[in-house]
Amino acid sequence: MGDLIGLDTLIFFGVILLVVGLAFIVPAFAPYRRKMPFVAFLLGISSGFPLTLLLATMTFWLSKVGIDKSTIGFAIGLTTPYTLKFLWAPLVDKLKIPFLSDWLGQRRAWLFFIQALLVLALWQLGASDPSNEHIARFAMWAIVVAFLSATQDIVIDAYRIEILSDEELAHGTAMNQFGYRTGNLLAGAGTVYLASTEGIGAGWAMAYGLTSFLVVPAALGALWAGVGRYDASKARAAGQKFGTWLKETVVGPFREFLTRKGAVLILLFVLIYKVGDAMGQGMLNPMIVELGFSDTEFIAINKFVGFAALIVGSALGGPFIAWLGMGRALWISGLLMMFSNFLFVLLAMTGHSPLMLGIAVGTENLTSGIGLTVFVTYLSGLSNLAYTATQFALLSSFAAVGRTWLAAPSGYLAESFGWIGFWTFTVFIAAPGMALLWILWRKGFVVERVRQTGATEAPA
Repeated sequence: MGDLIGLDTLIFFGVILLVVGLAFIVPAFAPYRRKMPFVAFLLGISSGFPLTLLLATMTFWLSKVGIDKSTIGFAIGLTTPYTLKFLWAPLVDKLKIPFLSDWLGQRRAWLFFIQALLVLALWQLGASDPSNEHIARFAMWAIVVAFLSATQDIVIDAYRIEILSDEELAHGTAMNQFGYRTGNLLAGAGTVYLASTEGIGAGWAMAYGLTSFLVVPAALGALWAGVGRYDASKARAAGQKFGTWLKETVVGPFREFLTRKGAVLILLFVLIYKVGDAMGQGMLNPMIVELGFSDTEFIAINKFVGFAALIVGSALGGPFIAWLGMGRALWISGLLMMFSNFLFVLLAMTGHSPLMLGIAVGTENLTSGIGLTVFVTYLSGLSNLAYTATQFALLSSFAAVGRTWLAAPSGYLAESFGWIGFWTFTVFIAAPGMALLWILWRKGFVVERVRQTGATEAPA
């Protein structure tokens, strides 16, 4: 394993140097060097790590203490607040926090307030015991963390969209996804390494507690970037009538989006586009445990092979859109993510093979790096700057429904079909999303953008 880690380390740093070199040589990569895309990277780190602690790391932990696959699959439902965050997003958009909003600006005030609570909740979650005797307390703190993390996402997503110019949006979103996956890595392989006896051996409580400080990058990025383009005067004034405020805060954002041409089809597409990918991700770690991979093998492959592939995929995301256009980029990246799951079918057939695991994880991270950048850029372009937090929360909530509840039966399916049948199923369940994308593309609903004026643009 030492030789494998040494080789992977060389590959890892080689890929980083390659991407950095491209940023200085290739014109299509030049926007990655700008200030705001780098701030988007810092925001992504803090946005990405809590969900990993609630999904990948938590499912690994639960598998280690002997929780069955069906329970683990439905434990994904503890992240339900991500599917409902559009309900309180209007408050984050418009409700001022006394003193802090005037001092720091609306977005940064909410960010720092929520992050302080999130750190406390993560320490409590880590200290909970997920054994059957204490599962209720564990589930309660998981839901609290999910609520606070979803609220942090509302703030970060809105702030990111507002600080990026139109020409920086694709590359800034790519950097944000790179940061998001960096947070995934640190909260996945990093937390497992801290907790595992094959790593630091600090235990799960200390590991979760230390990982909570990954809120710091976003805080530093927000201090560096300033208040952004959000008009703080739109927050509710003390003397404003509640009815007027309610209309502007809640009714306005939803009415503006839902009256657009193709709005219902767009929401349906967002709901089902990544169901197959979400099902697979929920069951990947339990399969790794069941196939007998050690903690060290898990950490090495995720840290080096997977993350190096992610760097390449995320870096390609912005130019991918520029080269192909949004419609073709969504279509091709969707197909790549769909068929990358076939490699996990081969892994299930092969069994304990670090090489096959590395190929499958590397390919999945490469295609996801491209696909998520394209997908989130599309959603970001649909968000009106007048209602950024609420509209992006609506879109990402629909995506979270697919990830949370439509993917919740994944544990039951894995037990019923076996690993080979399960991963084959995740490939074919992605087909309806691709079919709906084709309909949207043919009808011209794929490239709408409303960031500046609130008026949609028809495709060229």
